[in-house]
Amino acid sequence: MQISAKKIPNVQARQVRARPKQTQLDQPTSPLVGASDVAAWMAILLATVVAYWPALHGGLLWDDTSHVTSPVLQSLHGLWRIWFKLGATQQYYPLLHSSFWIEHRLWGDSVLGYHLANVTEHALAACLLVLVVRRLGLPGGWLAGLIFALHPVCVEAVAWISEQKSTLSAVFYLSSALTYLYFDQTRRRSQYFGALALFILALLTKTVTATLPAALLVVFWWQRGRLDWKRDVRPLLPWFVLGASSGLFTAWVERTFIGAEGEDFRLTLLQRVLLAGRVLCFYAGKLVWPSNLIFSYPRWQPDPTVWWQYLYPLAVLALVGALWGLVRRRGPLASFLLFAGTLFPVLGFLNVYPFRFSYVADHFQYLATLGIIVPAASTMALGIRRIPSGKAANAALLLVVPAVLGILTWRQSGMYRDNETLFRVTLEHNPGGWWAHQNMGFVLSQMPGRMPDAIAEYQTALRINPDDAGLHDSLGRLLSKIPGRSADAIAEYRTALRIQPLYAPAHNNLGIALVEIPDRLPEAIAEFQAAVRLQPTYVHAHMNLGNALSQVPGRLPDAIAEYQAALRLQPEYVPAHMNLADVLSQTPDRLPEAIAEYQAALRIKPDYAKAHNSLGYALAKMPGRLPDAIAQYQAALQLQPDYAEAHDNLGDALVQVPGRLADAVSEYQATLQIQPDNPEAHNGLGYALSQMPGKMEDAIAEFRAALLVQPDYLQARINLGNALAQMPGRRQEALAQYELVLQAKPDLENVRQLIKGLRDGK
Repeated sequence: MQISAKKIPNVQARQVRARPKQTQLDQPTSPLVGASDVAAWMAILLATVVAYWPALHGGLLWDDTSHVTSPVLQSLHGLWRIWFKLGATQQYYPLLHSSFWIEHRLWGDSVLGYHLANVTEHALAACLLVLVVRRLGLPGGWLAGLIFALHPVCVEAVAWISEQKSTLSAVFYLSSALTYLYFDQTRRRSQYFGALALFILALLTKTVTATLPAALLVVFWWQRGRLDWKRDVRPLLPWFVLGASSGLFTAWVERTFIGAEGEDFRLTLLQRVLLAGRVLCFYAGKLVWPSNLIFSYPRWQPDPTVWWQYLYPLAVLALVGALWGLVRRRGPLASFLLFAGTLFPVLGFLNVYPFRFSYVADHFQYLATLGIIVPAASTMALGIRRIPSGKAANAALLLVVPAVLGILTWRQSGMYRDNETLFRVTLEHNPGGWWAHQNMGFVLSQMPGRMPDAIAEYQTALRINPDDAGLHDSLGRLLSKIPGRSADAIAEYRTALRIQPLYAPAHNNLGIALVEIPDRLPEAIAEFQAAVRLQPTYVHAHMNLGNALSQVPGRLPDAIAEYQAALRLQPEYVPAHMNLADVLSQTPDRLPEAIAEYQAALRIKPDYAKAHNSLGYALAKMPGRLPDAIAQYQAALQLQPDYAEAHDNLGDALVQVPGRLADAVSEYQATLQIQPDNPEAHNGLGYALSQMPGKMEDAIAEFRAALLVQPDYLQARINLGNALAQMPGRRQEALAQYELVLQAKPDLENVRQLIKGLRDGK
């Protein structure tokens, strides 16, 4: 049939471009934040706080003291060292330790503050997860957030203060992911660089976040069915470089500074494959059925000769094959890739220090859980929508599932109340865990009267793991604290060194034990030298070597060199400043250097009473510095009013100031109230009284009291002789005191002159 041209409208022809089919990411979505969201987020926070309530009352656990900012890092210079000095913190996560530094400024040593920070960050990460899920256009965002917030497998990461690196890095990780998803739609440079900055912050908090760019590519593949080089891959190349560099650097730090090398980490490639399969199955199982969660799981032995160990990697391969068969439904395979990919750093192909105790830990899968939680929550939400009474069922789902998980988390959190509870529960489920026995022993060793139980725990650990040099060394340190057990302690140190001759801590501790034994000082020095030779950065070994050398005549310069070496390694190490100052003060020409070291110690630790007292003692030896010395003694006493030595030194200083004899007497009396048998205080009080009218008999009584405590105290005996010589009719008593002094030390010419003067009637 012919169509008449007259029926065609006479309009200008125009080319219409075909609009590309929108992907799910490109489709417009409702605003991410609605009016009801704030209330929902507050509900997540409240639910999280309630679930973790038992942990909020917990104390510091295991290595928390190595993460919470130490006194030497609490200054502004300490913050600089956190960023620019490797080894200043246990791991090089400068943003994490900067966070701890700020928190210490906010609430000091209050453990509650650190727990609240962890819980708040975890809740914030859960809220960010809701936004990410919503941005992806998936249902079940709130359910996913609640499950993540309340799942008991996350308890270790949230209740353990050291693992703030997990919660804080998750906040940066999810913020970066959310921002990048916006960039993927808008292609705005500001959003790209904002996401990149957040990614860098995540890396500086915990390196496992290096998996984020790979996770983003998995998400894009799931959404679009393919990856475009220009749009998807190329923008993330810098991220991969940063992530890989960060991971390699962290692996080097783990080996060099933490000790992730040696026999415990020597596995063949086949063993690592067997291990990876088992680790994946373990984590998935604990996530789906979170029972018997403990702080330290049994350490498996990957053995290629055991047939059933191959079942784990085979099961993983079978799962991947099945998921690949469902490739048109990309969601399940993407979920597996996100879960396994995020776990890759801890699957066993890379060495991390905790592998020495166990190849698995709940906090290792903190971020990886999202790969299963999100699709599971979305699947449940979709299923509920198909139910006729969907709204009621959805409400029940949002209440029942999180409530069950919250109860489990509340119970799990109670394990983290204190170290004793933590390790007792661990040993109930893992009695063969030598590391848990060791830590239980350490906990008991801190309790009055529990040293025998502590030693028994270490011995149990050694029965399980007899070839561990560190265990023998630790047992030796416990034995060294028990009177009469130094020989047993030395035997443990020597056993540790037979197992591991290059183990620097055992050399150092053996040196400490030998120092206490007469005539063994040269052996002790040799052990300290071995420790610093094996581990040149071993600050405490340098210190101990300096202490030992300072006891050897003529070795003060060598001792000074060791203290200086310790301070080069750790400039804010107060004991090294103090010991160096003490040694320098023994040489009159080096008193200014000693004073500078005491002042350096006080800049680091202004409330250190001993440093104020020692600085005062050094200043008192300097001409014209007596007022400064008095000020330092007074500062020491303001900090520590019962500091007997500072009272005594202040008395010695005041007695030299005209018109301050009464104040000097008060200080000596204060000393004797604290230490009634202090001979120096009795002698000083006697001298001060002898300068006051009508107090000579009291002075004589004090000199006699000093000699009653310390009969060979020659200065007190000379002072007693001087006081008796001034009393009518008591010259013979004075002569008797002087002659006793000469019997003890015949070369005292001034005493001979006193005797001659008395005999000549002068």
